[in-house]
Amino acid sequence: MTVKLPIYLFFFLLVIHLSAQEKPNVIVILADDLGLGDLSYYRKQHSNDIILETPSLDFLAQNGVAFTNAHAPASLCAPSRYAIMTGNHCYRSDYPWGVWGSYQKTPIKEDQLTLGKLMQKAGYQTAFLGKWHLGGDFKRKSNPTEIYRGPRNRPQLDVDITKIVGGGPNFQGFDYSLTFMDGIQDVPYAVFENSEYLPLAPNSEITFITQEKKDQLGVKLDKDEGLGDSNWNPHDMGPLLIRKALDYIEAQTAKKKPFFMYYSTLAVHLPHTPSGALNGKKVAGTTPSKHLDMVKELDIQIEMLLNKLKDKQLLKNTLILLTSDNGGLLIKNTLASGHQPSDIYRGGKNQAYEGGNRVPFIAYWPGKITPKLVETPILGLDIMGTLAGLTKQLLPPDQALDSENILPILIDGKTSLNGRTLLTQAGTGKEVMITQEGLKLIIQVDKKDKTNATRYPIALFNLNENPTEIEAKNLIEDSKYKEKVASLFELYNKLRDTKIATRN
Repeated sequence: MTVKLPIYLFFFLLVIHLSAQEKPNVIVILADDLGLGDLSYYRKQHSNDIILETPSLDFLAQNGVAFTNAHAPASLCAPSRYAIMTGNHCYRSDYPWGVWGSYQKTPIKEDQLTLGKLMQKAGYQTAFLGKWHLGGDFKRKSNPTEIYRGPRNRPQLDVDITKIVGGGPNFQGFDYSLTFMDGIQDVPYAVFENSEYLPLAPNSEITFITQEKKDQLGVKLDKDEGLGDSNWNPHDMGPLLIRKALDYIEAQTAKKKPFFMYYSTLAVHLPHTPSGALNGKKVAGTTPSKHLDMVKELDIQIEMLLNKLKDKQLLKNTLILLTSDNGGLLIKNTLASGHQPSDIYRGGKNQAYEGGNRVPFIAYWPGKITPKLVETPILGLDIMGTLAGLTKQLLPPDQALDSENILPILIDGKTSLNGRTLLTQAGTGKEVMITQEGLKLIIQVDKKDKTNATRYPIALFNLNENPTEIEAKNLIEDSKYKEKVASLFELYNKLRDTKIATRN
């Protein structure tokens, strides 16, 4: 029996189908500890001495919009990840300096908008793959009715790591997930697919991962000993992650919904455990350091993603946004080779100087974005506002309070965000920064004050004249800048303490 649709209904459904097809796929790539100078494209802006070429990352930059004044919200992983995921400054979290343990409560509230939830509302199939580092819930072995919470830096054995029961990606708007709770750096040393423990081999079992066991693999644990998969080998995790990402893209080609994939790489965080080869190319031992081997491995992963999109004829209808969670790593043998992870900028990860959170930010969308180099100051947390603009959603007034829509810069050729003031923070030193028209004030938060209310200015740099923050040109004691120091300090305190939204 054939059912005939009324002609108006037929055309209505056709319009809905076509509008769904016209929505671009979106891939957000969040690299881990990738500095501005780790990309040869950015390094070539200031030097011809290139130690490692990154052709795939450079391809995105050369054929997209590459920002030179983009900043991670913080100089450390976890607080930045909260800000990028929610569009809120780090200080709006209950844990403004970061959630470091997989077994700690996530700072993301149940009613809080995330990138996953935003894209679900827009009709996207959503996926998270990679390092989460935003806490989560696991049951206590000895009492399955209780969520495990325990002190860090000591063996945590009373945890049932067979399932993430709250706080992880599947609870934050992602339909599919392949999750490394703390990347490859900390417990649990296991992989979770759709919140369920994914055995790494047929004979895998949950065991206690010790440094002695990893010595056999030439691996130095970056953090604690603890529970994990008996076949845990961090050399294999990057290849596993990219294979799962390619499988996900393959699975989406037959579906009518557009997809949103948040690809949170494990590279280039410690421990530096490059694969022997990837995509037919040798990796381990091919650069001056294991650190740079990981940069090379990341570049190959990007190549594999691009090839898969091209093979499935998805590349022209996919927006790719790539950035890093903080600045680059200052590894001795990497620096000795002549490679500059922070390019010309002072410092690196965990520090208040520009090298701590000035990061690559690239937008690539063939046919939609005209390639250009842009100096407009932006933040990694602007991804939320940008995707809201892309999907024509209005952000609620109580959500994503600090995320700007940079789509007009990408698409319409605008070059500014109305004289934006940047608020960022460093790491364990508990410094915060406010930058306005190139003047950057570094403020010390009293480490003994758990309320974070005791603060005082410690440095002022004019980045327009002193982009490398030469200490001799610290203007904090210059009488000419006394009023500017006071006004920037007052503005920072006002924005933070009154919880005013900073987005336009």
